[in-house]
Amino acid sequence: MEPTHTATWNQLVAPEVFNIAGAILNRDEGKRALIWRSEAGAKRTWTYGDLRRESLRLAQSLHDLGLRKGDRVLVLMPRRPETYAVYLAILSLGAVVLPGSELLMPNDIAYRVRHAEAKGVIAHSALAERAEAAVAGLPFVKLRVVVEGTRDGWLAYDDLVRGASQEWDRFPTRRDDLAFLSYTSGTTGYPKGVMHVHGWAHAHWHIAAKRWLGIEPDDVVWATAGPGWAKWIWSPFVATLMSGATGFHYGGRFDPETFLQLIDDEQIHVLCATPTEYRMMAKVDGLERFRLSSLRQAVSAGEPLNREVIDTFRRHFGITVRDGYGQTENTLLVATCVDTEMRAGSMGLPTVEGAVEIVDEEGRPLPPGQVGDIAVRRGFPALFQGYYKDAERTEAQFRGDWYITGDRAEKDEDGYLWFSGRADDIIISAGYTIGPFEVEDALVKHPLVRECAAVSSPDEVRGAIVKAFVVLKDPALHRELESDGERREALIRELQEHVKQITAPYKYPRAIEFVEDLPKTTSGKIRRVELREREWKRHRKLNEGQGG
Repeated sequence: MEPTHTATWNQLVAPEVFNIAGAILNRDEGKRALIWRSEAGAKRTWTYGDLRRESLRLAQSLHDLGLRKGDRVLVLMPRRPETYAVYLAILSLGAVVLPGSELLMPNDIAYRVRHAEAKGVIAHSALAERAEAAVAGLPFVKLRVVVEGTRDGWLAYDDLVRGASQEWDRFPTRRDDLAFLSYTSGTTGYPKGVMHVHGWAHAHWHIAAKRWLGIEPDDVVWATAGPGWAKWIWSPFVATLMSGATGFHYGGRFDPETFLQLIDDEQIHVLCATPTEYRMMAKVDGLERFRLSSLRQAVSAGEPLNREVIDTFRRHFGITVRDGYGQTENTLLVATCVDTEMRAGSMGLPTVEGAVEIVDEEGRPLPPGQVGDIAVRRGFPALFQGYYKDAERTEAQFRGDWYITGDRAEKDEDGYLWFSGRADDIIISAGYTIGPFEVEDALVKHPLVRECAAVSSPDEVRGAIVKAFVVLKDPALHRELESDGERREALIRELQEHVKQITAPYKYPRAIEFVEDLPKTTSGKIRRVELREREWKRHRKLNEGQGG
């Protein structure tokens, strides 16, 4: 069976002179670009003309303040139209965006700013206090801009836009110039800075916008990812706006009934949501209240989607939710695309011919039916340029001609891939990628903790959660907790709050088990794999009705 959906390698290569902002802003000025609704029901609409004027006036003011090509700027923004203007202003100057999630805490922010030697920080007023604490005493941070409000010592976004001497009218980049420096969690050490160039966006758009999301220029697209995540750059930003479509954004908290109603009210044509969001929407009572008649395409990414959820959406709404697989370091690598025959349980087909393979420990492609590493060919136009300031770590990710993703799968005779599991200790919970080191590093800072290990544990809604196995410094306290459930639960809550204060709250361990020791190798390394396998095996037994 010949796949019909794959793009060719040459189609992905951007023109030599290419700028993401220039590709987005060259649109009919009267066409809607962004629709935003608040939790309270307020609504704002920006045309492409509004977006162009806002972003290029900001760009001119930033240039007047000394921001230049290659300078790094950390952006801490929630779902707002202004977030797009900020990204586009930075990119139009040839400066580099450091995406920052609104969930980041001061320690997370400080690490990124220091590691990247960021020249500026642009933050929403609700996040500026954290940013200020993070950059205090850093002389290389010359530029601080606050959005939606004012703050002592910071420049106001509104003043910069209104006070611009003119609109910036140059896009001084080539396809190989750096555009994004996105930080992603690893199994050891601190987050890695993933480098993507302007040409990456051209390749990603070519792969994801038409083939997977199925975006047409007149579509209203709702991609639910929040700013600061690679998935936000993927779908709401690059795929939607480079297609000239209209992006819808909801500024409120996730509520499954609200989301279903918004799809109806806003006549959404394309939906890109997390597996957790789909799972919770599928469990809403009285689904017949919602029609979703406008919805033409629905996709999910971050982790495999349950078959029962796919069946629920087909049965109630006549829509097939299609999976996609990729990473911060690359793009949409494997998917069930718009013209791909869906095979239940499969990841789908590689999106680009010759770009993805299943390889063995020597980097040799494996035949169908054998489990190996999902790998991406070196030099692929949508592959990252490396980890910032870490050539050794970059090269360690390659095996001969192949970049090793860290995920394992097998392919069948028709080329479909079937996921096997992670080859490392990364935890994926509700679509968030969490490195165990970050959780463990926070936990051991608590005075009662001697050592710990964080692993994934199965969860019906989130797919997996972070579970921490904790060894206390005082063995006597451990024995007391075994017989005092109330005190044990109190200490669990204390440790969870402790982690939330040190690192991003989504990383905290939702389950904690106190143990006397941890399994280790002969060289003293913690065997997280043993703890993880124990958790998943226990879950399987419970599902089979065999008890714990």
